[in-house]
Amino acid sequence: MAEAVARTSYGRLVARLARRWGDLSRAEDALSDAFERALRSWPGSGLPDQPEAWLLKTAHRRLIDGARQSGVQARAEPEIERLLDELTERDDPDALPDERLGLMLACAHPDLDPTLHTPLMLQAVLGLDAARIGAAFLISPAAMGQRLSRGKARLRERGARFDLPGKDELAARITPVLDAIYAAYGTGWDEIGASESRVRGLVGEALYLSRLLTELAPEIADVWGLYALIAHCEARTPARRDAEGRFIPLSEQDPQLWDAALISQAENALRRSLKLAPPARYALEASIQSVHAERRVTAETNWLAAAALYDAMIRHAPSLGALTARACAHGEAFGAERALDSLEKLQGQASEYQPYWAALAHWSARAGRREDAARAYDRAIVLSADPAVRVYLVKSRGALLR
Repeated sequence: MAEAVARTSYGRLVARLARRWGDLSRAEDALSDAFERALRSWPGSGLPDQPEAWLLKTAHRRLIDGARQSGVQARAEPEIERLLDELTERDDPDALPDERLGLMLACAHPDLDPTLHTPLMLQAVLGLDAARIGAAFLISPAAMGQRLSRGKARLRERGARFDLPGKDELAARITPVLDAIYAAYGTGWDEIGASESRVRGLVGEALYLSRLLTELAPEIADVWGLYALIAHCEARTPARRDAEGRFIPLSEQDPQLWDAALISQAENALRRSLKLAPPARYALEASIQSVHAERRVTAETNWLAAAALYDAMIRHAPSLGALTARACAHGEAFGAERALDSLEKLQGQASEYQPYWAALAHWSARAGRREDAARAYDRAIVLSADPAVRVYLVKSRGALLR
């Protein structure tokens, strides 16, 4: 019982406690204690009529006890007691304001190292522990725990606020939150070479957070764009491996295996984004995925449209991944030599980037440059973390000899 409440309520309760007390670490500790008490008492006494209210009151009580012992916030105690009395009188615990967006904005505070934004958000909003988060980012639980503790201490030192800003300020501050959620999604399924366990590790959490943002900030266009992007990518999951676990690249996937319901949700979110504002980074990326999704209906990909969208996207986010994908789209639209020309310009920054070498191998083979393709396949194979991808690339390299 307590586990089910934790999944749906953890972030709501932490956000409310953190805003009231101004300290994320203390809020998490108090709520953890409340859940431990629930695990001990609820199996015997039954689920309370208002489980969220029970947990929130219990956590507040612990924080008040701590304040009494330390002498901190003694003058604020009457106000907190009043809030607790109001809470117990509520008939509907869902009437509590949802303050998770304020918590997410605090986790993406500009004074924090950007690499901490995603881990902090995963822990504060979803309650994931350091071991789970560390595994997703290939960092030991101890090291991740230390990073998270330092990040929370930094927020406390800076006096970070956990309340919601006005609409204009929200629009200015939302981008780091979106970036952090997208980072949780991983390197992306279509970037050949990412470890399956790593990419799959936080997919559900990223999809959940992106959907949550559409409820908390529905007036922000890129919020809908991000959800559309992640939903479109996730819709292709059933087709990425065959029954034996073999890797299947996007171009070879059976589109009838894609999740039609999730594609529909993605398309609705993309339309909502484009109605709110001209397309920015995430809406453009989602539009590219929408072009791929059309293959489920038309049986072909409109590569001219994809190439044009990539041209627009790199003006917003000229990352190595985007530039590599753009080269591939141009290759499909205009021929292998166009792809190779674009890839050649990236070579100086792509020595350790596996998708670049996989793309170079593919387009060198398409252009009839077998020796170049073989060398690129060798490099791509070495850089591949996923055994299934390595097997696929070894097979593709072997086909050069036939």
